Amino acid sequence: MDLFDNNSTAERANLPRNMIENSMFEEEPDVVDLAKDSSTFPTFPPLDPDEVAYEPRSSRLLVRGLGENDMDDEEEDCESSARLLGMSFMNRSSAHRSSSSPYTRQSPPRSCFPSARALVVCVLILVITVSMTMVLYFLPGCTFTKAGCPKPNQTDDDEFPWAKFRLPRSIHPLSYELTLTPDLDKMTFTGRAVINMSVLHNTKRIVLHAANLSISKATFKLGDGQTVDVTVLERNSQQQIAVKFEAELKADQLCVLTLDYSANFSNAYDGFYNSSYTDKDGEKRVLAATQFEPLSARKAFPCFDEPNFKSTFLIKINRKPNYMTLSNMPKAKTTNLSNGLVQDEFENTNVNMSTYLVAFIVADFTSVSMDDSGINVSVYSVPEKMEHTKYALETASKLLKFYNSFFEIVYPLKKLDLVAIPDFLAGAMENWGLITFRETTLLVGKESSPVDKQIVASVIAHELAHQWFGNLVTMSWWNDLWLNEGFATYMQYMSLQAVMPELDIGNLFLDMRFRVMDKDALNSSHAVSTEVNTPEQVEEMFDSVSYEKGASILLMLNTSLPGDQQFRKGIIRYLNQFSGSNTETVDLWNSLTQFSPQHQNISEMMSSWTSQKGFPLVTVSRKGDQVTLSQEPFLLTSDNTAHNSSLWNIPITYVNDSCGLAPECRQVFTLVSKTGTLTVSKSVKWLKLNYRSTGFYIVDYGEEGWSALTDALSTNISVLTPEDRASLIHNVFALSRLGRVSFHQAINLLNYMSSETETSPVTEALLQLNHIYRLLDKRQEFDLVARMKACIKRHFGSLMNSQTWEEKQSVSEQELRSALLMTACNLKEDNCIRQAKDLLKQYVDSNGTFRIPGDLQRVVFAVAAQSDEDWSTLFGLYTNAIYDAEKRKMLQGLASTRLPHRVAWILKEGLKGKFIQTQELPLIIRMVCQNFAGYLFAWDFIQVNWDRLIEKFPVGSYAIQSIIKSTTSQFSTKAHLDQVQAFFSSLKERGSQMRSVQEALETIRLNQRWVDENLSTLKQSL
Repeated sequence: MDLFDNNSTAERANLPRNMIENSMFEEEPDVVDLAKDSSTFPTFPPLDPDEVAYEPRSSRLLVRGLGENDMDDEEEDCESSARLLGMSFMNRSSAHRSSSSPYTRQSPPRSCFPSARALVVCVLILVITVSMTMVLYFLPGCTFTKAGCPKPNQTDDDEFPWAKFRLPRSIHPLSYELTLTPDLDKMTFTGRAVINMSVLHNTKRIVLHAANLSISKATFKLGDGQTVDVTVLERNSQQQIAVKFEAELKADQLCVLTLDYSANFSNAYDGFYNSSYTDKDGEKRVLAATQFEPLSARKAFPCFDEPNFKSTFLIKINRKPNYMTLSNMPKAKTTNLSNGLVQDEFENTNVNMSTYLVAFIVADFTSVSMDDSGINVSVYSVPEKMEHTKYALETASKLLKFYNSFFEIVYPLKKLDLVAIPDFLAGAMENWGLITFRETTLLVGKESSPVDKQIVASVIAHELAHQWFGNLVTMSWWNDLWLNEGFATYMQYMSLQAVMPELDIGNLFLDMRFRVMDKDALNSSHAVSTEVNTPEQVEEMFDSVSYEKGASILLMLNTSLPGDQQFRKGIIRYLNQFSGSNTETVDLWNSLTQFSPQHQNISEMMSSWTSQKGFPLVTVSRKGDQVTLSQEPFLLTSDNTAHNSSLWNIPITYVNDSCGLAPECRQVFTLVSKTGTLTVSKSVKWLKLNYRSTGFYIVDYGEEGWSALTDALSTNISVLTPEDRASLIHNVFALSRLGRVSFHQAINLLNYMSSETETSPVTEALLQLNHIYRLLDKRQEFDLVARMKACIKRHFGSLMNSQTWEEKQSVSEQELRSALLMTACNLKEDNCIRQAKDLLKQYVDSNGTFRIPGDLQRVVFAVAAQSDEDWSTLFGLYTNAIYDAEKRKMLQGLASTRLPHRVAWILKEGLKGKFIQTQELPLIIRMVCQNFAGYLFAWDFIQVNWDRLIEKFPVGSYAIQSIIKSTTSQFSTKAHLDQVQAFFSSLKERGSQMRSVQEALETIRLNQRWVDENLSTLKQSL
């Protein structure tokens, strides 16, 4: 799954779906408390050997109703504005608002005897009560729920025959036959699941998953025996159901469980959910789609919803004639039913797959197709956007050929569909044979910029890589999610560099590695492979550590192996050996070991990178021809335990002043202990470690080493590759944040910038300086803000002024220009503001015939959003925009406004979903928070609306992670730290234990420390 769908180079790396990212209807679900404690359970017979490994865990999942304590529009606007103007950020909970009225109803005088009218009313009430009692008596098991009658037996946790988060291993599904009948008018669906199973160990229970399903009938058949009705027990707190048996089921027996059920479409972006769009005639069109990863297949059909319960699937969907359906496999036949519906039956899957990869869609989409080596490749979209599908079709075909050849395993299905969903939270989802995308990550028009095409190609490359890594071979459990996502992320960059070099994907990959290092330097980070025991922890695994750190260590491993085919041969062996199976991290290392030089133990080398959090800081110390290298954890927050115990097996690469550019200049030294020594010629003036930044570590060269490198770049920037120049900039600012080098030293390194023309060093330097600029701005250190602005102009003014505003074809040039001009306009440079306004005027006056270059659209729209009149104009353009990429940039511009009433409106509207899709709310919040006024609004907004946010986005999901980071990462005072801590502590099961909360608190402390320690230095340096 691809979580990431941002547009700017600097922001895209912070994106990853599920990364994690739903219905637009404001229907309020029932309030269901699923947080019941389940600490005591009945005694069970001895567990099977393979079940003992799973320790019982308690997990709490709380679903709260929407809008319980909503303020009306005027109240919320006034309160938000008052907070902004008064700079007051009191930690309020909407639950504390009084609902009492100042008025009390006066009771009339009472009589000793009831009136005739009262007697009639009482009799009527009595009749109704008796009638209802009789109905309930004759319809036992009918609980009048929102999903309808009947409801399966509700079971207390202490009666349920299973006490653990993960399912028992005594039963394994062999095949599913699913029949679904969605009703897009009533927003409900019914289903029948026929599950064929094998008994692996003697057992008296079958336990599987179901969530929000109303099961009306259940039958069971053992072998060739009779089909009998069975009772289904529920354990809502773990989204599990069970069937208990008097007689033991024996190992190697076959059995069938059939379940009839009904449900509402999901009100969020997971499970089987409803979506909609407006067609060219202004009519609302409704559709239904699925998003099952990681834990939501159970919301569409009862199943064994864990990755290692692989099975085959035969899917039938009953629909109205004016809809079409899609699923993982090609359609086998279509049958007209007597009730006027049409049944589409799909071929049985010819591969075993995990439940999270099942997918189906009911819509009125149209498609373009092509045959590629016997595989039918199609791209689907709403009819109005059919002309935007050609680029995706061509790109998918090229990449499919590449992967078939590279992996030496042909894509195993008969068809590959890529579908653009109007409402979709993640960037994309790798469902086998039916990949789903956001419209912005699949559709591009003929006039779209190379940068827009780069985004689409990247996401397609990621999802196609999953058809092998994740689908064909799947991690056994979510703790090893990186085996799916890290590999798919690495392959997306590797494949595009080979197949579409014109997209210049290298800069994006480099920036991605820098950004994940920034996250992994926090003490609140986690190991690539880490323990996962609750639904929230599963959701939190979809982050940049699983995706981008996973990809980074694979790059490091590949570049450290001699020869260019050893890595490829190892992963081909891995895919062949475990095809159709589930794996753990050690399985990958063992496969790679077979093709390493002298069968080098790859597991021994790489386990230090996957089993412990963080990464090393390598310190260089030189005396004559002896260079001593030492390693320690790079931790921004001190942790003495990690500092003393953590060691990595580091394949260190280095170049020097005699040969620093060509690959043959690279030398390798493996540092496996705390320190190591290498010998260099005394004539060597400087060393640069981590050639082209392919290793996952930061280097401190010491005062003399940094001075030598700074002088070398000031004399001739061509002594190092652009990647090495960018990594020096990243490393020196990281070390400044750690307190190992001074801010003055970091600024000195940038003195060569007037000679810099490459994208990656410039964008990295701008990112670092803009971060400090915004931090000072939020601290209201306005004198320093002015000096920082002058510093940026001093280093980049000439580059900014040399940029043109016409179309450019090079992706790298577009990325460079966009970063420079965005900074210039943010700093309110007159020429930049004037040019941006001129382009907007031409665009508006041309009635669609003039096009703003794609890389300049965000700059132009951001400038437009700063005036009330132009904001209104931009919103009008947004509502009528045709191209999805352009429309999203308009939204980014609208959200970047500094106008308080516009900020309040767009935040509220992003949650409502009427004019702006709620899937865009994390993006809106991120953009709003970049402004001085906006981040105060946003922090207030998430406190007031937290319960509604976690209804739309699951606790721990990437969307929630992004929202927390955006709203808190620029706080730097003790007062804000206390507010953030108090608010999240008050949430309890609704989010207090999230890792992203710990990251937020740690980041605020680090910001406070850095600003406090560097204020005086900044005044001198600037």
